[in-house]
Amino acid sequence: ANPMDIMRTGVSMLGVYDRNALREQSPEANRERARSITAKIGVIAAYFHRARNGENLPPVRDDLGEAAHFLYLMSGEVPSQEATDTLDVAFVLHADHGMNASTFSARVTISTLSDIYSAITSAIGTLKGPLHGGANEGVIQMLEEIGSEDKVDAYINEQLAQKKKIMGIGHRVYKTLDPRAPHLQKMAVKLSQKLGDPKWINMSERIAKLMKEKKNLSANVDFYSATVYYSLGIPTDLFTPVFAIARCSGWCAHVLEQLEDNRLYRPLSEYVGEPVGKKVVPIDER
Repeated sequence: ANPMDIMRTGVSMLGVYDRNALREQSPEANRERARSITAKIGVIAAYFHRARNGENLPPVRDDLGEAAHFLYLMSGEVPSQEATDTLDVAFVLHADHGMNASTFSARVTISTLSDIYSAITSAIGTLKGPLHGGANEGVIQMLEEIGSEDKVDAYINEQLAQKKKIMGIGHRVYKTLDPRAPHLQKMAVKLSQKLGDPKWINMSERIAKLMKEKKNLSANVDFYSATVYYSLGIPTDLFTPVFAIARCSGWCAHVLEQLEDNRLYRPLSEYVGEPVGKKVVPIDER
């Protein structure tokens, strides 16, 4: 199964066990649900990963933070402080980012006075789309396709000649540098040095340099988060679920904010089809 399907359906299942989700919509009740979903969404991803590998499911703990708990559930061992701090910073940097597609869908859903589980399920379904989530998976796939540092220049030149997109480069919002990227870049370098495998970060740095020189485009947060997650031993197909784990707190915050002064989202649409004014043919003549 696609891990994002598991995430989406897992959060939806949490709503099944909350029989008062629609009847009890007080701010206090929804804040408690937000805390619960944020705490459990990482468990869903980690348990899915271990179950598909036929591994036992470690018991959840209440003495670890969000990042440490996720890494513990993934490996069955309490992570190092360095690994914990690295993922924690990544979580913070991904927690919120304005009115992106998944956040917007969560706010649209809750604006109908549906429940918070439906809103977060909507957000996860939106994040699943490759135009929103999945860019960091594409970065690692690109690095694996290139294979080695000496092949980076030829690969980039070929991709640009064919007018193909370089994953993790440029951003729809930021026309200069994504302010989140330098923090992850530093962590990626540090992790690579510690693990003694600098190939991935060296390749990444070369790609970033070439794209800045050739297209004046900067690396974004996905570009370096890929190396960070990979260095932490997180499987590539869990990169987008990790994005969802990090963004969940932001989604919940937006949902709670929407409910404070709620108005139903009902945008107008503009017809852009064939010109109007066509003659209507009577039914008996059709």
